[in-house]
Amino acid sequence: MQNWFHIFPKNTGLSLFAWIAFCVLPFYFIFRSNTMAEVIIGILMIMIFFTVYRVSFISKGWTVYVSVGIQIAINIGMTLYFGYVYFALFLTFFIGNIQNKAGFITLYIVHLVTTIAAVIAGFFIQSQIFYSQIPFILLSVLGVILIPVNLYNRNKQEELEGQLEDANKKISRLTVMEERERIARDLHDTLGQKLSLIGLKSDLAGKLIERNPELAKIEINDIHQTARTALKEVREMISNMKNARLKEEIIRVEQVVIAAQMEFHLKGDPDLMGTPLLVENVLSMCLKEAVTNVVKHSQATCCTIDVIQSPSKVLIKIVDDGIGLVEHSDFMEGHGIRGMKERLEFVNGSLLIDTANGGTTLCIQVPNVIQEGIS
Repeated sequence: MQNWFHIFPKNTGLSLFAWIAFCVLPFYFIFRSNTMAEVIIGILMIMIFFTVYRVSFISKGWTVYVSVGIQIAINIGMTLYFGYVYFALFLTFFIGNIQNKAGFITLYIVHLVTTIAAVIAGFFIQSQIFYSQIPFILLSVLGVILIPVNLYNRNKQEELEGQLEDANKKISRLTVMEERERIARDLHDTLGQKLSLIGLKSDLAGKLIERNPELAKIEINDIHQTARTALKEVREMISNMKNARLKEEIIRVEQVVIAAQMEFHLKGDPDLMGTPLLVENVLSMCLKEAVTNVVKHSQATCCTIDVIQSPSKVLIKIVDDGIGLVEHSDFMEGHGIRGMKERLEFVNGSLLIDTANGGTTLCIQVPNVIQEGIS
């Protein structure tokens, strides 16, 4: 609703001068009366109407309906006794600004019915005055029908637009937070893998430095290269330029597994056909984290990756022959596992961990949504 001091409704398409004319016009109809008593009664009704109309803007609850009821009664009286039907227009703008749907419908129907009934009766009681202003009366009745509905719908649209704007701002904030979390997970996964590889190669170089200096030198060069690669990947990731392909990630994890002196086996085709890049990136990062966990925690001698692509899903199994994982251990709720689950949830995927038959099997699964236009 408008503020209490806004006698004239805003954004109606009518100028202030038109509203002033509507306020002055009833006095013309009053002074056309023959008796002083009728003039006094008419002026009193006008003053009561404008007073109640002004107060109605600060009314709440049931007082709104009481004030509108008084205005409707005055409008009927002015129509029947003085031939003035234009108070109905004031009411249309007020009723159109009522936000409660039930209240709007109730007052709209009551006002419409009483106005039409008063106009019809007025043609019999004040026939000469009514016939002289038929075009204006028809326009007023048309306004009573259309203006409240138009105002109500416009106010609801503005309210929805405001809610939409607030929702968009909230989505923007959540998007920023999600992007920060994604970058944090990517940094953790990438640096975790590379640092693990550097650690493994450093241990190996330390063992070889006395027995086989040439081989130790090769491992040290590999450490330098891995460090450079990690720095490059971090820079690409921060600039949002890197989108990992699964087949490329398979090559990198194979290097990590072999560096950990474990056997590496690949089953299936890592070259996914038609899978959206976002989904493939999620699979690649989850695979990287899973293999990093195998190297760090499994104490395995063999790691097998099985890539299965069917019409309904893409499934990646990471199997090791290590010590297995305790179902309720801290590792199960660690940052890496939690990050994998969060990533997969983003693409409607899932992560299952099986340790029933010795070793550990991680099943990474996502729906196979084929991207159109890619062969």
